[in-house]
Amino acid sequence: MTIEPSPAERYATARTLRGLPRLRAFRDGLPLDLDPFQLAACQALEEGRSVLVAAPTGAGKTIVAEFGVFLAMFEPKAKIFYTAPMKALSNQKYTELVAEYGASEVGLLTGDTNINASARIVVMTTEVLRNMLYADSPLLLDLAYVVMDEVHYLADRFRGAVWEEVIIHLPLAVRLISLSATVSNAEEFGDWLQAVRGDTDVIVSETRPVPLTQHVLVRSKLLDLFDSSGQAATNRVNPELVQLARAGGAKVHRGRGHHPKRWEKRAGRTGGFGDEGRMDRAAVAGMLGARNLLPAIFFIFSRAGCDAAVRQLVRSGVRLTDQAERDEIRAIVEERCRTLRDDDLAVLGYWEWLDGLQRGVAAHHAGLLPAFKEVVEELFQKKLLRVVFATETLALGINMPARTVVLEKLEKFNGEARVPITPGEYTQLTGRAGRRGIDTEGHAVIQWTGGLDPQAVASLASRRTYPLNSSFRPTYNMAVNLIEQFGRDRARTILESSFAQFQADRAVVDLARTVRKQQESLQGYATAMECHLGDFGEYSSLRRELNDLEKGSTGPGKGASQADRLRRQKQIEGVRKRMRTHPCHGCADREAHARWAERWWRLKRENDKISRQISGRTGAVAAVFDRVTLVLEKLDYLTKDEHGRTALTVHGRSLRRIYGERDLLVAECLRRGHWKDLDAPALAAMASAIIFEARRDDGQAPEYNLPRGAFRPALERTQELWARLDDLERDHRLPGSIPLATTLALPLQRWAQGASLDAVLRDADMAAGDFVRWTKQTIDLLDQISLVADGGVGRTARSALDAIRRGIVAYSSVA
Repeated sequence: MTIEPSPAERYATARTLRGLPRLRAFRDGLPLDLDPFQLAACQALEEGRSVLVAAPTGAGKTIVAEFGVFLAMFEPKAKIFYTAPMKALSNQKYTELVAEYGASEVGLLTGDTNINASARIVVMTTEVLRNMLYADSPLLLDLAYVVMDEVHYLADRFRGAVWEEVIIHLPLAVRLISLSATVSNAEEFGDWLQAVRGDTDVIVSETRPVPLTQHVLVRSKLLDLFDSSGQAATNRVNPELVQLARAGGAKVHRGRGHHPKRWEKRAGRTGGFGDEGRMDRAAVAGMLGARNLLPAIFFIFSRAGCDAAVRQLVRSGVRLTDQAERDEIRAIVEERCRTLRDDDLAVLGYWEWLDGLQRGVAAHHAGLLPAFKEVVEELFQKKLLRVVFATETLALGINMPARTVVLEKLEKFNGEARVPITPGEYTQLTGRAGRRGIDTEGHAVIQWTGGLDPQAVASLASRRTYPLNSSFRPTYNMAVNLIEQFGRDRARTILESSFAQFQADRAVVDLARTVRKQQESLQGYATAMECHLGDFGEYSSLRRELNDLEKGSTGPGKGASQADRLRRQKQIEGVRKRMRTHPCHGCADREAHARWAERWWRLKRENDKISRQISGRTGAVAAVFDRVTLVLEKLDYLTKDEHGRTALTVHGRSLRRIYGERDLLVAECLRRGHWKDLDAPALAAMASAIIFEARRDDGQAPEYNLPRGAFRPALERTQELWARLDDLERDHRLPGSIPLATTLALPLQRWAQGASLDAVLRDADMAAGDFVRWTKQTIDLLDQISLVADGGVGRTARSALDAIRRGIVAYSSVA
């Protein structure tokens, strides 16, 4: 259901569109009218400006990107690149654009997929575009627009720098369409875009197109989080919830209109309550169904928890679909999975998964096989699934809106401890509730747990999400690429234009303002402690010196020799004598002056500290770049030419084509021939040790669980080299890197040798989805090695690629 615009709004829209023929044509083909923020962003694009659009999840930001595609296709040769942070998002967008413009006009580049790269509309991951810019790819010719979807990813500490590299290096003639969640400092980010790219309109909308109603589920009673009596402000917490919190949630009375037996029966159970009087998941699903609040996404911050929840509903006999829907689900699943081998399907738990799907229930998390995840997404979008149990990865841009989002807990395990979810995470998760054009409102349901504080939940729901902070830092690969293209001095200047430095400089402005205010106060204190008899500042210094000496003589240091104690005592007597003979010592107002002097010293110490912060932040990014280049010079990747200019050596030119966290380690291993004795399976195993990031403490496989033969001495040489590089980095005040993780080495070697999926997953002790994800990252690295390495290692890398790109790893829904 949509709300019809008023006559005044229709007139204002008509006036806006009068001089914008392409926007008018685009709007005429839409099923829904444009919201004001969409209209403003599209207008800016047609008038030739870049845009940053920050709006809530589900608000319709991608309409602006679609208008960018529409504009590009109006021009005879213009191209548009659509970048997304994840391959899954790229695949989804590619499928949508092919449906709209046809396969001949749309391409896809995601590292392991290359389809129609010279098309006018190309969907790609952000890393692919960064690599194209550094390589000065001919595909950049006629590029008119770039969409940066989910641009708030630039805060990601591992991959965020790529977004800034792209924004800085794109030709200025290219118009940028940046789409972001509602970050709290969108205006600051927009100011930076304006500074580095020129004309950029910042369009912020905090209005959800589908309003969100928030509830707390206490036993079987669904209470509004906020007071809905109409007698109080809308942000006041429901008094009934406050009373329940005080009573520990024990006294809950069912209100009128609740029929627990009806929804318990529908859920397939006769009970429905577990520990603390909480409804179990089957009962919650049945209750939501009875209230017409499905489809729902239950966010559970654990993969195992998501899988267990599906099993729980299946065991309880839940069935949320009719026969026609079950037939349609089965047909879609069989079509999508027909290329997977029968013995692999058995290993993957296909039949249990299909049973859940046919009941309208599924899990969605990173451990799920990508093919299975895509099926879940498709079925949910077709309204064939009613309940999905998901980890928070589902909140990161996949198009799966629901009528209701259920949060069982408001805390999650972050790898080290259980921590409360942040306001930004809460906004992202609940942003999935409410389907535009279908629902009149979305619903967020928080399930009551002991100790739940309704006021804290209300503050989570009311805060304006999270700030966007740069994670940019110069890398070795970035340094050699910039120096090769622009020279060292200009490269340094380019880095100083990063959002990281922009934010640091903004912080410097605030710090400098604080310093100025404090210096005014210092001047006031100095005036207040002036003494007509002499320099009270000098006298105050003597008092502080005496105080420090006396503390030192009475504090720890029992091991001090007799000579040391005598020397200290002599110093104390000398300072006391100088104090007694100082003119200010005899002042009648001496102690009043001393109090002002103490304030002066305290503020001076704080002021000096802030001044040091300022000097540390000014040029901070360029300073890191300088340290990176010193390491590269030390290792002969950079040299000085006959004119004294920094230039790349032959090794530096190889490093230009190696991307990733361990770019320098890979380049050094290839240069020193550490991997020349490895066959294809062993090289695949070594590449996995380079890219794999262990979860908590499971990174190192015991020696008996490592590949035999040439792998072990090659690994030893690689680890010794890593240790030397780590020492060198720390000597140059760089952070270094974590040790290699060998968990996946033996399983990947066996996969390359043709072992079955069942055997490999058992060896890896890893979910199928994780195995596919890490194997595809290994493929990315082997691909780089095949292009960079000389002779035998390059050929071995290509053989390794062919050996591991098979079975579930080779599956692609778009190729």
